[in-house]
Amino acid sequence: MINDQKSGVLYTAGAYILWGLLPIYWKLIQQIPAFEILAHRIVWSFVFMSLIVILARKRTAFIEECRYIFKSRKRILGITLASLAISINWVTYILAVNTEHVVEASLGYYINPLVSILLGMIVLKENFSKAQWLAFLLAGLGVLYMTINFGSVPWLAILLAFSFGAYGLLKKLVPLNAMFGLTIETLIVTPAALIFLFQQQSGQWSEVSILSHTAFVVFGAGVVTAVPLLLFSAGAKRIPLSMVGFLQYIAPTIMLIIGVFLYDEPFTEVHIVSFTLIWAGLAVYTVTRMKRLKRYEAKAS
Repeated sequence: MINDQKSGVLYTAGAYILWGLLPIYWKLIQQIPAFEILAHRIVWSFVFMSLIVILARKRTAFIEECRYIFKSRKRILGITLASLAISINWVTYILAVNTEHVVEASLGYYINPLVSILLGMIVLKENFSKAQWLAFLLAGLGVLYMTINFGSVPWLAILLAFSFGAYGLLKKLVPLNAMFGLTIETLIVTPAALIFLFQQQSGQWSEVSILSHTAFVVFGAGVVTAVPLLLFSAGAKRIPLSMVGFLQYIAPTIMLIIGVFLYDEPFTEVHIVSFTLIWAGLAVYTVTRMKRLKRYEAKAS
């Protein structure tokens, strides 16, 4: 049991570390427009995940999962909306990285857990505790402080947080195995991605050699998308949810460090105040969540 939990922590932490390092990967092909990178990411993620399903001998189970989804209009709508939400999240993230907004991207993933709480309250009618209200208020003040002082709303961060929050909510409404989920989601949007790519008769990608370094990075988009998700799936089921909640802050912390120290993005006094307010909100949220989960786990045992 202890070894199982250790491997769970390693898998989950590994997933978040890889997600945190993704800005370095997207910077390698920043000369290609974000929507073209998105289209390639969708297509090659589908190709890679299809290979995983075949090699894992899960074809029959995958077909059954597809039948289950496509028997219900509600499930079809849910998985289609999830595909659109994660596509919006991916292209926003790529755009943020390739326009020198890695720090803002980290902000988006810091506030994402609190956005998920808000969406759960609105859509699922979940109860909002006083501590959660406080956490959300502190994070909101952080974003508001940054908006007032910089004179513009951090739209990339907000779009990242809400698109990923919506994706998580839709995945909760239409629960799927992680492997099958990503495969079906990319399957749904792959036709549109292929049409978009075939229409691109000009641009940076059209001039890239199929054997070039850039081409290999583009083709590898499927791998860097799928591997962290598979690691997360393997790790999350081995450790308590409270531990998963704690580990999730690894990714935005790595992004923040990369943005400031590797890409020399500004981190001013305004950033310090805003991030401190957000971190305070996250601390309140995390402590409250861990206490609640420990009580739940104690009752279940």
